[in-house]
Amino acid sequence: MRIFLAGGTGVLGRRIVPGLIRAGHQVTVLSRAADRADAVAALGATIAIGDALDAAAVEQAVTAAKPDLVMHQLTDLSGGSSQANAALRINGTANLVAAAQEAGVSRFVLQSIAWAYEPGDSPADEDTPLDTISADEARRMTVDAVIAMEQQAQQLSGTVVLRNGMLYGPDTWYAADGAMAAAARAQKLPADRDVTSFVYVDDAARAAVQAVDWPAGIVNIVDNDPAPGSEWLPVFADAVGAPAPAPAGGPRHPWARGADNRRSQSLGWTPTLGTWRVGMRDVLGSA
Repeated sequence: MRIFLAGGTGVLGRRIVPGLIRAGHQVTVLSRAADRADAVAALGATIAIGDALDAAAVEQAVTAAKPDLVMHQLTDLSGGSSQANAALRINGTANLVAAAQEAGVSRFVLQSIAWAYEPGDSPADEDTPLDTISADEARRMTVDAVIAMEQQAQQLSGTVVLRNGMLYGPDTWYAADGAMAAAARAQKLPADRDVTSFVYVDDAARAAVQAVDWPAGIVNIVDNDPAPGSEWLPVFADAVGAPAPAPAGGPRHPWARGADNRRSQSLGWTPTLGTWRVGMRDVLGSA
């Protein structure tokens, strides 16, 4: 099919495009930068120049591409601004959805996150509500943006929402040369009781490729091993050459519960790196 991909030059997008091409799809990548045309072409796709925050440009690009499906892999994380990322989630999604509707496209794949669920004592499945009641001000910005983004995307009848776990591997924050490795070396990460669900970046990209053929709905894309910081941080620190972290006291934040991946596995997606315990050691330790 013809696929219009917003965010095709990002960490996940650069991995998704070749997967889509190998699966036989024709891919058009939205990019603000014309100088990325050669890089996009090298991946096997064509480029459409436009800013996701420019509604008219997005509509023009989608209309010209005549896609069968629109895929949203947009993030704004390079500057570390939660506000910028929230604005892109809300406004960029609105523009993509409006353009898809104008082009008569109902199939949509959306990148979301698996750590916006309400508090609980066990890993959250996809039927668990998002956290509309307990988030503090800093977390509220992220959760509200996720809720708005998902609601907008689900105006289209064929939307698949991929709630990714915390990405690790090359080019992510949890890379050997990433921001979290630097924080671990500075002993600024707490080995606490908060539970995180991770997913290897290549596994998340493979899920996005597979999701093109999935039925509409919400799907957690996480590995098989939600774990507290007291377990995963020592493994991560050892893999990136950081000092062993000291145990942190205090209770778990009730929302930091991890996520369940049974639905994604029922759809045929299985993480090649089933647990961060293996992935962080083998992928990050060899970097």
